[in-house]
Amino acid sequence: MGKNFNSYADSEEILRFWTNLCREEGTLRHYEPGDHFIQEGEVAPYFGHILEGALKYVTYDREGTEHVMGLEFKNGFVTDFPFSFTGQKSRLSVVAVTPCDILCVPSKRIGEMIRENADMMKMIAASTELVFGMVYDRYKNLYTLSASERYLDLISHYPDLFAIYPLKDIASFLRITPTHLSRLRKSVFNKC
Repeated sequence: MGKNFNSYADSEEILRFWTNLCREEGTLRHYEPGDHFIQEGEVAPYFGHILEGALKYVTYDREGTEHVMGLEFKNGFVTDFPFSFTGQKSRLSVVAVTPCDILCVPSKRIGEMIRENADMMKMIAASTELVFGMVYDRYKNLYTLSASERYLDLISHYPDLFAIYPLKDIASFLRITPTHLSRLRKSVFNKC
């Protein structure tokens, strides 16, 4: 696991590129807990650099139950990457968990930049490869690691997640029930 929760940000070149783009082209927007940064079924309006706060990527099953697919927080980036740049509707929602300040660049503007600049297209391709690798690794871990192993890996690298996200969101992200997560936490605590 890399130094960043979302390993795409381990690339200094990618991190610098998107940070600079948001600083140069972005507008500061504020989101309160529960506000949607992206609404499933709509084109994501922005690509954002999170200056403060935390968000979660979610989808809903047929009964309306929320499932957390990803977590993003301070110094991370948020969008429906790369689909928003081509005007495709989002397959998920992104919801603020805490108050958030985000430098937002309109997705349409990035789409224009892709068409105008071959270097921008190369950066999109490199970023997409990193995001795909991160998602693929997480998907593989669902099959190769037990729930306990996924939990231990998560807290060994990111012990402060419980200070940012509610237990139910972390449980959903790990694909276990909140009760199971509470038992894992208690088991680990008792071993210390």
